[in-house]
Amino acid sequence: MTEQAWTAPFEETLRRYLTLLPPGTPISEDLSLATYGVDSLATVSLLLDLEEAFDVTFPDHLLTESTFATPAGLWAVIDSLLVHDSAR
Repeated sequence: MTEQAWTAPFEETLRRYLTLLPPGTPISEDLSLATYGVDSLATVSLLLDLEEAFDVTFPDHLLTESTFATPAGLWAVIDSLLVHDSAR
């Protein structure tokens, strides 16, 4: 894919944690978050910021390394939580 389906608030939040990504560099769907600065401590902070920004709660079973591996994987989880919440 050439265009991300995620929202601007997602990208803005994520970009704050990609400390090794040069400014202005596009965030690709398969970018390795760990390679660009998201270590274990940053993952916890990112999780909390995303939960607050999107008013969602990540269930324990989604707190996995694969969830936080790439922007596409992380957005897919958030998107599924948003869809689930709106179905209530």
